[in-house]
Amino acid sequence: MPFSSPGPRTVRQTAGAFGAVALIALCAAPAVAADGPATGLALGTIAPFDKVKPGSELPLSPTFTNTGTAALDKVWLSYSVTRGLGQSAVPSNCLSYTVGSAAEEPGHTQLVCEFDQPVQTGVVYAPERPLTLKALDRALYEHVQVTVDSSAPLPDDGAAAPVHGTAAALKLVERPDEKTPPAGAASSADVAVNAVNTADLQVDGAQLKGKVGDTVTLRVRFVNAGPAWVRPQPGQRAAHVLVTLPEGTSAVRTDMLCTNTGAESYACGTGAPWVNEHESRTYTFKVKLDKAVPGARGYVELGSEARPFDHVKKNDTARITLAVSGGTDTTGGGSTGDGGSKGGDSTGGTGSTTSTGGTGTGTDGGTTTTGGATGTTSGTGTTGDLTTGGSDSTGGNLAATGAGPALPLAGAAAVAVVVGA
Repeated sequence: MPFSSPGPRTVRQTAGAFGAVALIALCAAPAVAADGPATGLALGTIAPFDKVKPGSELPLSPTFTNTGTAALDKVWLSYSVTRGLGQSAVPSNCLSYTVGSAAEEPGHTQLVCEFDQPVQTGVVYAPERPLTLKALDRALYEHVQVTVDSSAPLPDDGAAAPVHGTAAALKLVERPDEKTPPAGAASSADVAVNAVNTADLQVDGAQLKGKVGDTVTLRVRFVNAGPAWVRPQPGQRAAHVLVTLPEGTSAVRTDMLCTNTGAESYACGTGAPWVNEHESRTYTFKVKLDKAVPGARGYVELGSEARPFDHVKKNDTARITLAVSGGTDTTGGGSTGDGGSKGGDSTGGTGSTTSTGGTGTGTDGGTTTTGGATGTTSGTGTTGDLTTGGSDSTGGNLAATGAGPALPLAGAAAVAVVVGA
């Protein structure tokens, strides 16, 4: 019998395949007709995969039971797989969908397998052989959502046209040695796959040059050099960036992903909650050189998110240096380390210089060229960009360094607004 391909989804899932809202919906008990037999399906326990090495294969063999009072003519098993996992072979009775990313949910793969055979009540079933997944080079914090249904599931929102599997078809077999799922067991389960991998998040600094009174362009950059992508827990974000301008300067225009947290300090988001491998974000500011201050320097650093996957610390912080004429000259050129708590290489060139008679306000926005989706922020202005490159590490806190203005308590709320609560 040909595979029963479902039509397009008509109602958008608000939290995506892995969100808490979707899990609640999937686990809800099916409706029972007043004058008909009760139906229900329950998954057995699926153990998580831990300490997985990139390149290794993961056999996934879920069990389930018909907990109703009548046999079913057919069932469907579906798998939503995060982007750090691949499939080595897809059975011919399965459809594979590539699902694009949404504002708060990264792209993933959806597999839907149809089993056109009777499923008796009270019997434990499983596919005759496991579905084999593979940990890709970018794997880190991965998840597989497994669901058993008595009707064909719809493709996830944003899914491309389905692709039929080409490997030998799977059948269901009885598993008499397996325990029947306990009362109240759900029809859906989220399986964690934690890989042994790293992601090097890093920041680049810059040098500002000009005369007192000039307005110059400042560009600083955030990068994930990989090899892994970083998918945070729901409701959290993988990273944000803190930018502190040197003393004697002021921002005339800021990047649209950045919010002022006090004095000339800014908290900058990365666009999406997750960060893809080899993804970068450039933050663009227009900065006025108000006066020459000897020894003045600014900093770019990673925010306070935990980064146990990042083993390179030296590139968590970079400098913003000054070379100002028309007053006392300050430090110039990029450098590495300063003997204090701030370190890291600073890079960057100089932007165009224009004269200003005063200060204006506005923002520079970010646009995505590769990697994850761009976050939504308020403001108007010109562009920064999301490109490729970079690597990850853990960042310090500007308030504790003494090298730049400390973040006041009032600024904490602004950080939360930028990085997403």
